[in-house]
Amino acid sequence: MNENLQKAILLGNEAIVQGALQAGVQFVATYPGTPASEIGNEFAKIAKNNNQLYFEFSTNEKLAIEAVIGASFSGLRCLCAMKNFGVNVASDSLLPFLYTGSKGPTVLVVADDPSCHSSAQSEENSRGFAQLAHIPVLEPSDSQECSDFIKLGFEISEKFSLPVMVRLTTRVAHQRAVVDLGKLTPGSDLGAAKFVSNKHQFVTMPPRVLEMHQELLDKIEKIKEYAEKSQVNQLSGANNKIGIIASGVGYLHVKEAMENLQLDLPILKLGFFYPLAEEKIKNFIKPLKKVLIVEELDPYLEREIKCLAKEVNPRLEIFGKNILPEVGELKPEQIVIALAGITGKKAPVAPTNFKTIKHSPRFCTTPMCPYWRVFAAIKKAAPEGTIFGGDIGCYMIAGFSPMQVYDYMFCMGSSIGIGHGIAKAVAGKQKVITLMGDGTFFHSGMPALLNAVYNQSNILAIIVDNRITAMTGHQLNPGMGENIESGTVPEVKIEQIVASLGVKTENLKVIDPVDDFDGFVTTIQEFYPKNEISVIVARRMCALLEKRKK
Repeated sequence: MNENLQKAILLGNEAIVQGALQAGVQFVATYPGTPASEIGNEFAKIAKNNNQLYFEFSTNEKLAIEAVIGASFSGLRCLCAMKNFGVNVASDSLLPFLYTGSKGPTVLVVADDPSCHSSAQSEENSRGFAQLAHIPVLEPSDSQECSDFIKLGFEISEKFSLPVMVRLTTRVAHQRAVVDLGKLTPGSDLGAAKFVSNKHQFVTMPPRVLEMHQELLDKIEKIKEYAEKSQVNQLSGANNKIGIIASGVGYLHVKEAMENLQLDLPILKLGFFYPLAEEKIKNFIKPLKKVLIVEELDPYLEREIKCLAKEVNPRLEIFGKNILPEVGELKPEQIVIALAGITGKKAPVAPTNFKTIKHSPRFCTTPMCPYWRVFAAIKKAAPEGTIFGGDIGCYMIAGFSPMQVYDYMFCMGSSIGIGHGIAKAVAGKQKVITLMGDGTFFHSGMPALLNAVYNQSNILAIIVDNRITAMTGHQLNPGMGENIESGTVPEVKIEQIVASLGVKTENLKVIDPVDDFDGFVTTIQEFYPKNEISVIVARRMCALLEKRKK
């Protein structure tokens, strides 16, 4: 980026990177997951040949947060980024991290995906981790706030020695807006860091862990006082008996809706989700007759505000999920209709002179994606009645028409785990074929395969190795022989791992599904009747990656 520029149009995710650099971040770890993927991609470009910034694509989110915890214990300024489901994977280490606290200030960026644009599992709302983990949570609304809130997150973390979460949603992470670039703060060289042993601080064993719990709760009370004075909880608009409380991208929708309806109502924008600025909220709702709560997905704010209203304004009429959807992204027109109903304004008529084209996601056709051949072979070779288990990656698309292969699909690594359970339940009456990508195998497929081997499953596991973590934007993984820091590193062979986990040589084969399509079909037919676990590694480079390399 041109250092002479004072402003730039940035994605929310790019603004996250910019804010972190301004805050002097020194250590970044992530596992790619949309809508957070661009954060890692940008840091990967910046970290090359930079002795003041370390960056890695970790093998999974738990390992990413653990790397960051270690760097934080050593005094570095750290950032960890992931999508919402990654927090589930990382939570085993994240929760005790809140107990020990951070030595180097640490920010966790989490991107949620309302409407599941890039998420197959669920519309998970990461705000639920706020009270579960007692982690302070900031919610930006636009790209400028993405930059500002990251810097604020580092300030809060440094002040209270706690990691801080900055929670995005798809429309915040992927919107583009003008951002003040500010001045970058270079960190000290990484070699200057030092871990100072303190067994009292970093070891979560009883009875000390109970003291840590109380210390965490005491810190949250102090942060609550801080939140009451924070400028990220903004009050705007004219006095009126009808008010609005909004968070995240919902605030932008409210501003747009009020402009459409020519309204000027008081708005309390809550950028600090946890802990809540309860006194500020009470003062805002005390004179009101009606209030609209605008938040995406679960009504976390609404529940809290209903409790606060009982103290200061029991007659307050509270509107939220009774007139706004709890499922899917919020849309500006939904806010317009809600506000029109509350205020008695006539909602403008939406234009109807355009059509949208609906189509299912497809594998890449130009150049030809090797997954077309993978699934053509599977459908040709596997007899009717076969149970197909899907996983998370490009090959998810085979769940859509025209293939519609999968009988189940959950989360990273679960195709083998669930398939093993089905195989044991049906006791040989049906065969299970599972499909998993190379990135997913390294992420969480290895322990699932080990469990299936150890407990003598008979599934046929196909690991589709396209030489890259493709679906999230071509990030590196251990099977490629490359990493960000060193460039070339020893390539991790999937078939060697599979063999070391106990899969017999006669039940393991590596095949190119494009060059040896017939051999692929024949191997599926050969392995299908086996009463012990078998694995096919379908190795063919992603066609887009191959085109780029050429």
